[in-house]
Amino acid sequence: MIVRALQKEDWPAVRDIYQAGIDTGIATFETQVPDWESWNNKFLTECRLVATEKGVVKGWAVLSSVSKRKVYRGVAEVSVYIDLKCTQQGIGSVLMEELIKASEKEKFWTLQSTIFPENKASIRVHEKFGFRIVGRRERIAKRDGRWKDTILLERRSSLIY
Repeated sequence: MIVRALQKEDWPAVRDIYQAGIDTGIATFETQVPDWESWNNKFLTECRLVATEKGVVKGWAVLSSVSKRKVYRGVAEVSVYIDLKCTQQGIGSVLMEELIKASEKEKFWTLQSTIFPENKASIRVHEKFGFRIVGRRERIAKRDGRWKDTILLERRSSLIY
């Protein structure tokens, strides 16, 4: 397994993995994958990773800003997606570990994730890497016409900036 920086050329694989995650109904409120330009603008340019095996993208991880306010520049939202054919192979853990290292190098002091309660595997991976559950947001938004809860998790870096 090789983890490297995500490149524009990875977009077709990233898009397909994202679409599969959307299709599960437990990964995101999104219902369709945007085009490259919209996706590219949504996520920070720092800390974009893909996990590959024999040149094939098996998963990806990125950060997005939680606020445009300068005081929150060290706080980011985590997104990690794994090819559904490759679950339970440790790819999520490898990506999370490398994403945390990259985020600390870029001076992020807090990482957060918002996860559907049904996505127990994602919650477990986050907890494995020091994320703690901050709370449950009940009926925060609708997906497919149904109210959904989310679990908010956060991880504070042990590094002091």
